[in-house]
Amino acid sequence: MNEVTLFSTCLGEEFFPGAVAAAKTVLNRLGLQVNVHKEAFCCGQSAFNEGMRRDATELAARFLDAHKPGTPLVVPSGSCTSMLKVFYPDLLAGDPALLEKARELIPWVHEFSEFLVNVLGVTDVGASFPHSVTYHPACHLLRELHVVEAPRKLLANVRGLRLCELPRSTECCGFGGLFSVKFPDISAAMLADKCKCIEQSGAEFVVANDGGCLMQMGGGLHREGSRIRVRHLAEILASR
Repeated sequence: MNEVTLFSTCLGEEFFPGAVAAAKTVLNRLGLQVNVHKEAFCCGQSAFNEGMRRDATELAARFLDAHKPGTPLVVPSGSCTSMLKVFYPDLLAGDPALLEKARELIPWVHEFSEFLVNVLGVTDVGASFPHSVTYHPACHLLRELHVVEAPRKLLANVRGLRLCELPRSTECCGFGGLFSVKFPDISAAMLADKCKCIEQSGAEFVVANDGGCLMQMGGGLHREGSRIRVRHLAEILASR
């Protein structure tokens, strides 16, 4: 394997371009040629979650036209990876042609940390980050993809990094895509609990693999005047 495609995702392109660039840097350092794919920048997850299946199907069709099986498709987002691997078969069940395209592509789709650890067999990327860090496992990454150990193995091998345990780590941060918009009070209460746990960890940085979680937690910490900053896992792994 010497070539991969990196799917930048909507939130990555709009809010976390540094995370996309960092993922590309890490993959390049491992000897891979990386094509950053921006032609179909939305997988349709937001529309699907809102029940707008026709719109979601149109976005899925565009995505599947742009991405072909044969080259690993690396995604720096647990939620977008889940959409492609777990929810496309549901969304496209009524369209046999699109469903077949999805089934052909799914084996080539990999979440970023899972690709590094389970496909490349790499747990040490030569990173250095002399700070205390706590890790938030994003809901889709944990519950849909069952990726538990890969991010922690990668963080454990970052030189100078001190990993602080996050109390009640598996609790949702309250983002949930449109959930945070439709149920703002519930979302805010969940975020307040998460921010308290992050503060209790004693870390300087909170790390996650999903732009939605980073945006939610970063906003909450900023509004509280916290000095704790958010980082995508790829940004930590690209640091030297």
